Amino acid sequence: MGLDPFARRCHLVVDIGAGPLTEKLAESLGVTAVVQNYSRLVVDCNRELMDPSAFLQYGDGILVPGNRNLHKSDKDLRASELYWPYHVAIGEQVDRLRKSGTLPAFISIHSFTPVLNGESREWQMGVLWDKDDATRLIFLEGLRDAGYKVGDNEPYSGKAPQDFTIDHHAEDIGLPHVGIEIRQDLIDDDEGVAEIAEVMHRVIASIPGRQDLDDQRITA
Repeated sequence: MGLDPFARRCHLVVDIGAGPLTEKLAESLGVTAVVQNYSRLVVDCNRELMDPSAFLQYGDGILVPGNRNLHKSDKDLRASELYWPYHVAIGEQVDRLRKSGTLPAFISIHSFTPVLNGESREWQMGVLWDKDDATRLIFLEGLRDAGYKVGDNEPYSGKAPQDFTIDHHAEDIGLPHVGIEIRQDLIDDDEGVAEIAEVMHRVIASIPGRQDLDDQRITA
């Protein structure tokens, strides 16, 4: 992508810690995880393809030479090789679980940089949501009870159009869903990942049988 060694390690390239955390949770909970193993600078799978940030050219003071002056054919190739296979894989797993008689909860895990455009971010975690208030409350309560400073649709909002994955796979079919953002300094090593995974495990394990979630699903 034309980035120097320093830029290749920055938060624009990858959601630092999100992959290891997701994999650890999938193992401990015995649940399905779908992880994109390519940098979001190649194509951001959590964006509509028509969104300019799907092929980011500049962000947080860093130029991305490999995304400048892209032809439509270049974008189409990245979409066919990386973007759509990722979303097809998610769709297949959702369909498999629904056909088995299990209504899955859809949890999208991301991480955010502690400092953006020179400004520090006070939140340690964020719960992102749009239409599913019940699942939002489960995570807000669980993460705050664990002692973390948790934003409600902060530092990003689940109501923004950039949250393509949840919009595309969960909202339209009424799945319980939530987006979780974790500050990267909390999960940038194995110890941090293990600590946050333990907290997240307890919250996620509490979801089945929650009456407030069941009531929402019936009326959705």
